[in-house]
Amino acid sequence: MRIHIRRTGGFAGIERRAEVDTDGRPDAADWQALAHRAVADAHPAPPAGVPDGFGYEITVDGKTVYCADPRLTEDQRELVTRVLKEGA
Repeated sequence: MRIHIRRTGGFAGIERRAEVDTDGRPDAADWQALAHRAVADAHPAPPAGVPDGFGYEITVDGKTVYCADPRLTEDQRELVTRVLKEGA
Protein backbone atom coordinates (compact mmCIF):
# COMPACT_ATOMS: atom_id res chain seq x y z
CA MET A 1 0.00 0.00 0.00
CA ARG A 2 1.27 3.46 -0.89
CA ILE A 3 0.28 6.32 1.41
CA HIS A 4 1.00 9.83 0.17
CA ILE A 5 0.46 13.01 2.20
CA ARG A 6 0.50 16.53 0.82
CA ARG A 7 0.30 19.32 3.40
CA THR A 8 -0.42 22.89 2.31
CA GLY A 9 -1.13 26.17 4.06
CA GLY A 10 0.18 27.25 7.40
CA PHE A 11 1.60 30.63 8.26
CA ALA A 12 4.38 30.47 5.65
CA GLY A 13 2.33 28.62 3.03
CA ILE A 14 5.05 26.03 2.47
CA GLU A 15 3.98 22.76 0.88
CA ARG A 16 5.33 19.49 2.20
CA ARG A 17 4.97 16.00 0.70
CA ALA A 18 5.91 12.54 1.91
CA GLU A 19 5.10 8.96 0.99
CA VAL A 20 5.32 5.60 2.72
CA ASP A 21 5.16 2.24 0.95
CA THR A 22 3.98 -0.38 3.43
CA ASP A 23 4.88 -3.38 1.24
CA GLY A 24 7.39 -5.59 3.03
CA ARG A 25 7.24 -3.70 6.31
CA PRO A 26 6.73 -5.77 9.45
CA ASP A 27 4.15 -3.22 10.64
CA ALA A 28 2.27 -3.08 7.31
CA ALA A 29 -1.03 -4.28 8.82
CA ASP A 30 -0.97 -1.44 11.38
CA TRP A 31 -0.27 1.16 8.66
CA GLN A 32 -3.02 -0.23 6.46
CA ALA A 33 -5.61 -0.26 9.24
CA LEU A 34 -4.71 3.32 10.22
CA ALA A 35 -4.87 4.51 6.60
CA HIS A 36 -8.30 2.94 6.05
CA ARG A 37 -9.71 4.57 9.21
CA ALA A 38 -8.22 7.97 8.28
CA VAL A 39 -9.60 7.86 4.74
CA ALA A 40 -13.05 6.75 5.90
CA ASP A 41 -13.54 9.99 7.87
CA ALA A 42 -12.15 12.39 5.25
CA HIS A 43 -13.84 14.55 2.59
CA PRO A 44 -13.96 13.96 -1.17
CA ALA A 45 -13.11 17.66 -1.77
CA PRO A 46 -10.94 20.09 0.20
CA PRO A 47 -12.92 21.39 3.21
CA ALA A 48 -12.77 24.96 4.44
CA GLY A 49 -9.95 25.38 6.88
CA VAL A 50 -8.96 28.17 9.21
CA PRO A 51 -6.58 31.06 8.49
CA ASP A 52 -2.96 29.86 8.66
CA GLY A 53 -4.13 26.27 9.26
CA PHE A 54 -2.92 23.27 7.35
CA GLY A 55 -4.89 21.42 4.70
CA TYR A 56 -4.08 17.80 3.90
CA GLU A 57 -4.45 15.69 0.80
CA ILE A 58 -4.26 11.99 1.67
CA THR A 59 -3.83 9.49 -1.14
CA VAL A 60 -4.00 5.78 -0.37
CA ASP A 61 -3.47 3.43 -3.32
CA GLY A 62 -4.72 6.05 -5.78
CA LYS A 63 -7.79 7.22 -3.80
CA THR A 64 -7.47 10.85 -2.68
CA VAL A 65 -9.38 12.49 0.15
CA TYR A 66 -8.96 15.74 2.07
CA CYS A 67 -9.04 17.09 5.62
CA ALA A 68 -8.00 20.30 7.34
CA ASP A 69 -6.96 21.66 10.72
CA PRO A 70 -8.45 21.93 13.24
CA ARG A 71 -10.97 19.21 12.39
CA LEU A 72 -8.69 16.21 11.93
CA THR A 73 -9.75 12.95 13.52
CA GLU A 74 -7.25 11.21 15.79
CA ASP A 75 -6.57 8.66 13.02
CA GLN A 76 -5.98 11.38 10.42
CA ARG A 77 -3.63 13.28 12.74
CA GLU A 78 -1.67 10.10 13.54
CA LEU A 79 -1.41 9.07 9.87
CA VAL A 80 -0.30 12.52 8.74
CA THR A 81 2.27 12.77 11.54
CA ARG A 82 3.70 9.30 10.89
CA VAL A 83 3.93 9.71 7.11
CA LEU A 84 5.50 13.15 7.30
CA LYS A 85 7.99 11.84 9.88
CA GLU A 86 8.92 8.50 8.26
CA GLY A 87 8.15 9.14 4.61
CA ALA A 88 10.51 10.11 1.87
